[in-house]
Amino acid sequence: MDGDVVLRPIKLRDQRAWREVNRRNRDWLRPWEATIPPPTPSGPIAHRPTYRQMVRHLRAEANAGRMLPFVIEYQGRLVGQLTVAGITWGSMCSGHIGYWVDQSVAGRGVMPTAVALVTDHCFRTVGLHRIEVCIRPENGPSRRVVEKLGFREEGLRPRYLHIDGAWRDHLVFALTAEEVPEGLLGRWRRARSAQNRSEQVGSDQTGPQKPSGPRNAGQGREMK
Repeated sequence: MDGDVVLRPIKLRDQRAWREVNRRNRDWLRPWEATIPPPTPSGPIAHRPTYRQMVRHLRAEANAGRMLPFVIEYQGRLVGQLTVAGITWGSMCSGHIGYWVDQSVAGRGVMPTAVALVTDHCFRTVGLHRIEVCIRPENGPSRRVVEKLGFREEGLRPRYLHIDGAWRDHLVFALTAEEVPEGLLGRWRRARSAQNRSEQVGSDQTGPQKPSGPRNAGQGREMK
């Protein structure tokens, strides 16, 4: 938890809230959402799971130590989902993060805070050494999340995941525990504070401006 942002395990009783948020954001999420590829001649036909099937699968994977499934709450309501998947132990000690968030709260720092919280949990509590986030090159908002947090861009994975009906290229971003000894959340807080101070200085230097008549007012209406 950090301020208004809370990460907690996903539950079966979240179904109504989860469905409502997912339905309302369907068009916004579709270009970035994982899809099921066509069946191969020798492979089984896969179907999109129901919510209950999804939660049961996530719980089973969590119990096996391969996944950490969370929902994101902001100001007391469910606004998204974050999962640490592909957890590997042994000589790798790694996992990768996937996430989505309600468009109505995008740009408020919710997702960077959630990613910072879970990364610190993975490094400090779970004992992982490396965290990856794989993002489509076209997904600007998601790329800004990892860029704000200081994840390194490592390269391109061609046709890496089946997204929005086709195999899509993904950029790989990563962090290791040694790169954030002070904790990722602490670094993110400092970055936000510095940005807020910079914006405040810029606002103070600009100062109040006189209205420039009807033409300016008309331009303002067209920009909304």
